[in-house]
Parts: sequence; C-alpha cells; structure tokens
Amino acid sequence: MYMPSIRSLSLCLFFVASSLSVPTSESHADQQVLLATNAHSSQLKESTFISRICGGIIEAVWPYYKSSPSRNSQSPTTSARASKLQSRYGDDVVLRFKIKTEEEAKQFAEAVDTLFLDVWEASKDWADVRISKKVLPSFMTLLPESMQQSHTPIITQLSKAVLDTFPATGDSQDERFRPGSGMPHDLFFENYQPLSVIYPWLRQLASMFPDRTQLFTIGTSFEGRDIPALRIGVEPSDDDPHKDEKRHTIVITAGSHAREWISVSTATYLLRGLLHNFDPHHHDTIEKLLTHYDFIFVPILNPDGYEYTWTTDRLWRKNRQDTSLPFCRGIDLDRSFPFGWDGDTQADNPCSESYAGEHALQGLEAHRLAEWALNETDKGDRIFSAFIDLHSYSQEILYPYSYTCDKQPHNLEDLEELAIGLAKAYRLTAGHYYGVDSACEGAVTLTTPGSTKNSEPVRTNVELSGGSALDFFYQNMTVKYAFQIKLRDTGSYGFLLPRENIVPTGIETFNAFLGLGKWLLGNRGIEGYTSLTPDETWGQEELIVNETGETNDVSDEDDDGFWWRRRKR
Repeated sequence: MYMPSIRSLSLCLFFVASSLSVPTSESHADQQVLLATNAHSSQLKESTFISRICGGIIEAVWPYYKSSPSRNSQSPTTSARASKLQSRYGDDVVLRFKIKTEEEAKQFAEAVDTLFLDVWEASKDWADVRISKKVLPSFMTLLPESMQQSHTPIITQLSKAVLDTFPATGDSQDERFRPGSGMPHDLFFENYQPLSVIYPWLRQLASMFPDRTQLFTIGTSFEGRDIPALRIGVEPSDDDPHKDEKRHTIVITAGSHAREWISVSTATYLLRGLLHNFDPHHHDTIEKLLTHYDFIFVPILNPDGYEYTWTTDRLWRKNRQDTSLPFCRGIDLDRSFPFGWDGDTQADNPCSESYAGEHALQGLEAHRLAEWALNETDKGDRIFSAFIDLHSYSQEILYPYSYTCDKQPHNLEDLEELAIGLAKAYRLTAGHYYGVDSACEGAVTLTTPGSTKNSEPVRTNVELSGGSALDFFYQNMTVKYAFQIKLRDTGSYGFLLPRENIVPTGIETFNAFLGLGKWLLGNRGIEGYTSLTPDETWGQEELIVNETGETNDVSDEDDDGFWWRRRKR
C-alpha cells in the first residue's frame, strides 16, 4: 500500500498550524484576490493523500464526534440529545395535504396563518405542514370537509428524524474514507458540521491554497458572528485577450434559512471541489473557470440561526434578530431584500416563519450581503455574471421572479435554457429529477385552475415570497443569470435530509455547476467552449450509475421535450 510522503505530512501539518492563525475576516473586504501560479502542481498530484491526512488532523484538532456545536459546553450524549428532542418535537408530525380547488387553497392558507403553523413546502396541488398532534383537531375544524381526510403522513417520528441529522457517534473507522472517482471524500463531509468546525475548516482551506483564495467577511451577524466568504480565482496570463476586462464573478450563497443544513454542506462541497480539482493538466474546465471568473462563496449567510439549530431548535428558520415581540424573534432573510419587498402585509406578525421585518433590509445579515454586493460593483472593476442561492427542499431549479408571476424576466429564454441544462446535469449524475420553473411558481404558493376554461390559474399564497435574494441580484445587481436551487429531497425527509445524502448531493450539484461554467465560458467566447453541444456542456443521455450503484436508463428521453413537459405551468 502506497503511503503519503513525509513531505506531504509536513505540508499538511504546516497548513493546519497556519490555519489556526488565519483570521475569519479581513480589515478590507475588497483586498485583491491572491493569484495562482503553478508552484503547487506537484502538491496537487498528492491531493488525495493530503486530504486524508488532513482529515485525520481535523478529527484530532476539531473532533466533531466530541466537540460541541455550542462554544461553551460539551455536546450531550446521544441519549441525552434524544431525550431533549423528544421533549421538543415528540408530539409533532409532518403531513402532506392535497389541494384541489381555489376554496381549499384559501381556507388552508387562512388556517395555517391563524394557528401560526410551519409550512415546509407547497406546490400546485399539495402542501407539507408541521403540526402538533394536539393542535391537529383544531386545524381540521378550520379546513373544508373535503380536505379533512385528504392528507398523508410524511414524517411521523419527527424527533427521531431530527436526531438522525446530527453527527453520529462511534462511526466505523473503516468507513471514514469512501473510495470513488473524482474528488476524495474526507471526514468533513461524513456529517453535517457546526460552526465550530466550519470556520476553522475554511481557514484551513485558505491557508492550503493562498495563491487562489481569499477568506474575508462580508460583515457581522446580529449576535456578532462573522459572516464568512471565500473568494476563489486566479490571474489570467499576460497574453490572455480577456486579461484587462472587468473581473466577472459568480456568487454562491447558502444557509439563509438556518434549518436547511444541506445547503451549507453543498456550498462547502462546491468550493472544496474547485480548489482540489484545479489542475491545468487534468481539469481544463476548472482551470479556465478560475482564470476567467472569481467565485465568491457565502456558505452561511445566517450564522446565528444556524448555530441555534445546533444548540436549541433544529427546525429554526429565521435569523435571531430582536423584533417588536420579545417572544417572537427572527426575520426571514430571504424576504428582507428591497426589490419586490412585501413585508408590510405581515408587519404585525413577527411570529410568522416568513416574517420580513418592518422594512426592507431590516434583516441584518441580508443588509450585510446587499451592502457588500453594492460596494463591490461600485468600485467599477467587477461584474456579477451569475448568482446561485442554495436552499432545500423539493428538487427545483427556479429563476426570477419570486415576488410575482405577472412580470417576466427580459432574458427568459436564456434563463429557461440554463435551468433546463442544470436540471439535466442533476438527472444524469444520479437519476434525480429537478423541476424547472419561475420562482413565483416554486414558492410556497398553491396554484389552482381558473373558474373558466380560458381563465388564468388562481394563485393563493400560503407564505409571501417578495424580497428574495434571487430577485435582488437579478434586478438590482443586474445579474443576467440568477437561480435559486432547491436541493434534495422531494418530501420524504424535507429539511431533515439524512447525512448519507451530503456527498451525493454535493456531487450532482458540482456536476451541474461545471455545466453552468462551460455554458458561461462559451457565452463569453472563451476558446474551446464556443462550439460545445448541449451534450458536451451538460452531459449525454446514456446508461448512468447512481450513488447506490443502480443503473438508470434515461437514453430514450427526448431532452428538451421531456423537461418542458416537467415545467409546472
């Protein structure tokens, strides 16, 4: 068995030691991106071994099997945590209600609002709601008789589903590293990780790749935590015709809704994949992408809420900001942005899960992101080319607008083409189908047929969806290609996706990400990418093997026709 060299071990130890002293923020967020050279080409060939060594060191330095998500206390044992979760969630279930008519949709929305229920997701003909068994009889009396029997249990043991998302204890050491093609899977992605692990891990990455990364903060949260961002990019060569252009930038955000842990793990998987697979000799696409684009990741926009999901309430959604009601804290960050803000309709309800605040940008972390983005473009040397906002769940690729379905984006055809391509890349990776739609259709909105054959569908909002980051970046920041991606699954686990899905979700999103990169390179006229076919960009229909080893035959599907039929119109 080949063992990593002493040089690799020393290098990793050096990087880890260095990472402990790297600050989580910079005094100047606009500091120029550190530029890459080929000095580490030999190191890259050993990246798999270095990753494994670093994984072991991560366990020793930041042992998440023993470390607490809280800063000041040891994590409870599994049995103690189970008891605590049973006390909080033991009476709760998640039910899926079928919606058939406009009247049913309206009464359902009113009942949810009356009882302050937590709607997890909704589509044109169903809605998932978390509810206490004790409240269920009262809820049923508010629904029309036709709906009282038209529901299906989705999660009946909520406390157990919550427990299963926390890091396991006593995992087999033999299963620590998974073999497989592509990027190596280290300990970090074996479990969802708390802030106490993610922040040092980001510092470690920045110290390992100082020639192509810059770790900074876009500001501080309501409770004073840094909101970290990692910029990844390299300098074009002197003979590159695009060298003197404004720096094109792709922004990826995640974790605005605290309970959507899979969004955070997927964002970190993407940024790690770009760094560990940067090798001009073996991965030309990533080399070209990092040369012609900066990638700025904001993997945890809502660190306060995320921390709270680890220490207190796993299903917390909002930030932890004070409101006018001391017992109802938090603002929904994805309803806080100024474009299409409609929070005045719920200004008197801080207890709502989608409370947008008393005015636009009152959500502090949303304000920090908007302020940073505006400052970046005001300097005049940066163009935001694409924006990706990761969420869960429902497996959908959504494009603007979110706040209304009455207005269409000016480049609708390009957005639909890209969204269909992204969905295709997801499907070809592991056979998981992602729907394509405008965000207003994919929001928590119930759509029912019109009263006559030719009338427009009637949309009833269960929760309003104005003030989204998606609409802000598309409209205010003039980002041509903006998407919200709702990751796995379609409802079996909802926000409580088992940790076994972390790597598979990361892989399929990384493949979709590469397809987007190829499309953008071709659109800019980068040599080698201008004449790519759709199959060369997004993948070719054929027999594929998913992460469970099963074979999916998708070769007989007509690509464009298939995906147009899947759009929810």
